[in-house]
Amino acid sequence: MTFIANLAFKRSSWLVLALSTFCLEIAALFFQYQMDLAPCIMCIYQRTAILGIFIASIIGLSNPENIIVRIIAYLTWSISAIWGYFIAAEHIDMQTNTDPFAFTCDIIPNFPSFMPLHEWIPSFFAAPGDCGEIQWQFLNLSMPTWMQVIFAIYSIVFISVFIANLSKKRI
Repeated sequence: MTFIANLAFKRSSWLVLALSTFCLEIAALFFQYQMDLAPCIMCIYQRTAILGIFIASIIGLSNPENIIVRIIAYLTWSISAIWGYFIAAEHIDMQTNTDPFAFTCDIIPNFPSFMPLHEWIPSFFAAPGDCGEIQWQFLNLSMPTWMQVIFAIYSIVFISVFIANLSKKRI
């Protein structure tokens, strides 16, 4: 438990988190631009959640000994991982539901008006794909299913680190 609790205080742990999310973002761009898989709106939201975990890791990396920095990083990490998990679950429902009227897939991302990421960086945040189409599978699991597994892992790691630190009476 001490090992897990100490992870939040080490820059190397936050760096591993940053590198893992960075690699996932690179993989997303590879799928989009090398394999010509058009991301849908749900893919973009999941990509944004991974970006949120990346931002959390950079925040934590900046000064892991500072409790305020850690709390901000924890909040950003947990919200992004859990939100990403639920977005991936909804995406899986869209792909597996046989009723064509059960879900609709927006064309334009619903980002806040003060931060229209799809207009600022359309090459990264535009969503020309169809949410219901399964374009890629690995080991018989679709992309959103793999993302749900990844978000579950990020959530479990966060919960483990957070609870370990709570049990040591430090956050």
